[in-house]
Amino acid sequence: MRCAVVGAGAWGTALSDLLARNGHEVRLWAYEPDVVESVNRGHENTRFLRGHALAPSVRATADVTEAVEGTDLVALATPSHVLRRIVKSAAAALPRSATLVVATKGIENGTLCLMTEVVEQELADATVVALSGPSFAVEVVGRQPTAVVVASTQVDAAEVAQLAFSSPYFRTYTHTDVIGVELGGALKNVMAVATGIAEGLGLGFNARAALITRGLAEMTRLGVELGAEQGTFAGLAGLGDLVLTCTGSLSRNRAVGVGVGKGRKLDDVLQDRETVAEGVVTARSARELAARR
Repeated sequence: MRCAVVGAGAWGTALSDLLARNGHEVRLWAYEPDVVESVNRGHENTRFLRGHALAPSVRATADVTEAVEGTDLVALATPSHVLRRIVKSAAAALPRSATLVVATKGIENGTLCLMTEVVEQELADATVVALSGPSFAVEVVGRQPTAVVVASTQVDAAEVAQLAFSSPYFRTYTHTDVIGVELGGALKNVMAVATGIAEGLGLGFNARAALITRGLAEMTRLGVELGAEQGTFAGLAGLGDLVLTCTGSLSRNRAVGVGVGKGRKLDDVLQDRETVAEGVVTARSARELAARR
């Protein structure tokens, strides 16, 4: 298929490499001009995934219209707070027949929309799929075994995404519970910040295990209230992603929490990081959403 990946952070870059190695034609949209040059000249994203060679067929562009024109599948992997703006800017060029795979995890501030809802609001009658699960980008681009979920209310759309992304090292399961899959992916980042804070304070493994377990209970209760299936939170997009992000040394959200737990101001911790820690943004939205319901 002809595919586009919108967002060239570590996660978007890893997905573009995966799709290209699966034989698809891939165009990667990057906001940063140096990323475009790095990918096209050296087949590497030296800003966000330094040291990892990308499939030579991945072509980067700074023009989002050019990236999405004529595509069969578009993966959206931007930070959550800019997703709406970028989808709006690409709307006119997006083929209405394209399958849109939302790989961004979060809850939009203000509207409290899930990421698939943001896309659906900006693109009427779009075919939307949510992709989530325990998947550090650096391990995906390193072709380490990974399993994720693609969820859509349209079963055939989920199957299109499953076929596009599946490989011998990237196992893709389908699901119809979009709300559960998306909430699991968004809320686990909040819990990862919390467990990082506990680690930074030196509170031990008991506290971390308690936070993960009770965090899962809270995630599940909110999800069920919003119409999700309880069982979804016991799967890859719930428990699987929660454990990975709360315990893995590669977790950006956990690392932010550790810094705060050690006494640094949040703003200072965030200024030291070029990548986005979605849990910080999502914490506010999650609290508002829970209070509203």
